[in-house]
Amino acid sequence: MSKVTPFLMFNHQLEAAIEFYTSTFPDSRVTNVARDGRDGPINSAEFVIGGQSFMGYNGGSYFTFSEGFSLFVECEDQEEVDEYWNKLVAAGATKMQCGWITDQFGLSWQIVPKRFMELIGDKNPAKVKAVMDAMMKMVKLDVAALDKAYDEA
Repeated sequence: MSKVTPFLMFNHQLEAAIEFYTSTFPDSRVTNVARDGRDGPINSAEFVIGGQSFMGYNGGSYFTFSEGFSLFVECEDQEEVDEYWNKLVAAGATKMQCGWITDQFGLSWQIVPKRFMELIGDKNPAKVKAVMDAMMKMVKLDVAALDKAYDEA
């Protein structure tokens, strides 16, 4: 485990969340769990999602997630964007603007193609603005439309 690990407080949904996350993202697994009693529900866990270590706890309804914290998923291409987006939506996620999506547990995700990061790293501010303007009109990010905005700027 690294020195700094995100710690997520769930509202009695930890077990369902880690089952969903570890089945959705490669390089994911549960590394440790603690249960309430011998056969009780998981109350805390250590797990890995996409190679990133996390700790989680069933904190109850007092704790909620907000868009102030999100998980950034860098996708190789449009196919990978579509794959994660569709898995999250099929499980009950709420679509948001600009490649953001909030899963059924209330956690926000940014599903972002690697190409977007390349385009906004351009030294030409007019091209970067065109890409940003295009992205701001999108829900799920569209690599072809981002490339088109870049090329036409």
